Amino acid sequence: MLPRRSIYIAATERGKGIGTELLRSLIRESEEQGYWTLLAKIFAENESSMALVRKHGFREVGRLRKIGQHKGQWRDVVLLERRVGEGL
Repeated sequence: MLPRRSIYIAATERGKGIGTELLRSLIRESEEQGYWTLLAKIFAENESSMALVRKHGFREVGRLRKIGQHKGQWRDVVLLERRVGEGL
């Protein structure tokens, strides 16, 4: 199992393709190491992260309702998966 990772891009650096390059690198590395599924857990309202992973072949497989708190509010978390060879 790959270690859990969270990646945050500074607001001043967003929109420059950094997230795309990091995700592509993670996908390539995971496939080279023989992993066949990647999982993502993203707050439902994080539209930019949702769009990024979907662009790279992730698909929604579930939703955890009010599973985590962020800034004092309960949030839903969307579960997404990507299988080897999908959408790179």
